[in-house]
Amino acid sequence: MSTLFISDLHLEESRPDITGAFLGFLEAEAMGVERLYILGDFFEAWIGDDERTPLQEQVAAALRGVRDSGTAIYLMHGNRDFLIGEDFCARAGAILLDDPTVIDLYGTPALLMHGDSLCTDDVEYQKFRANMRNPKTVEMLLARPLKDRQLMARQLREISMAKNQGKAEAIMDVNLDEVVSEFERHDVQLMIHGHTHRPATHELEANGRPARRIVLGDWDKNVWWLVARADQPLELKKTPLDSV
Repeated sequence: MSTLFISDLHLEESRPDITGAFLGFLEAEAMGVERLYILGDFFEAWIGDDERTPLQEQVAAALRGVRDSGTAIYLMHGNRDFLIGEDFCARAGAILLDDPTVIDLYGTPALLMHGDSLCTDDVEYQKFRANMRNPKTVEMLLARPLKDRQLMARQLREISMAKNQGKAEAIMDVNLDEVVSEFERHDVQLMIHGHTHRPATHELEANGRPARRIVLGDWDKNVWWLVARADQPLELKKTPLDSV
């Protein structure tokens, strides 16, 4: 049996190549495995489960097919799709995870995160994140008409892209002190996250022992996924997007 981890697909109508690669990945890699974890920014934007676009319905149906094959599917919010709710998860056959969450990965405790909360050097973003994730803010957003939310999502995306162009690359990466704090807070030696679009395996020290942080890649040009199997090394894999 094996467990798969992916993140940062940023599915949207304007990128049918990513959608096609995802559907191919599900068919080739995810059917019948033990677990599939999707660690945030699955969609480029999500304004509520009531939108139900053809893309969203296609993806939900594809995930339900994977769930019906025996694969447990777990979904974590990202910074772009934090309004995904239980209705979509029910249609997709997925279980919504808190960020962060510790799981048992074949005998090894593993801390799963989207990763944006680790980027504490970006103070402006962290303030925005805290406000948007406030339950009262979420309730207020979802109470607005669908068209208002669609317009707001476009505006926020444009603002985010403009601001990010002016930020130093280091500010948008994780803060290493915060990384170590999360290892120690949860008493683990393995962390898996996405968000930064900097796929790599980092060896460090936390809790006075060797630790490992695995960063998943985004699906802009390549398909990235992490494979975990019992009694085997973790394997961070990639293949060109157009080869799936």
